[in-house]
Amino acid sequence: MEVEIGIRNCARPVSFSTNDSKDSVSAAIKEALDKGTSTDLVDDKGRRIIVPGSAIGYAIVGSETQRPVGFGSLESSNN
Repeated sequence: MEVEIGIRNCARPVSFSTNDSKDSVSAAIKEALDKGTSTDLVDDKGRRIIVPGSAIGYAIVGSETQRPVGFGSLESSNN
């Protein structure tokens, strides 16, 4: 799942993909915003992303659906 976090006073957002669920990522970000603490997330490569809640400008938590990879159709054209 793709996650994008906009940081205040920073031109580029932090973008990464994670294996965590949409609900757990959203809950971690919401808790950081509500309590003024840091959010601590792990991407799909095992790297930790720690962002202070007071620095979060916005967050986009993407879809959990997997997209197909490749250019061809999976259907057979042999009739």
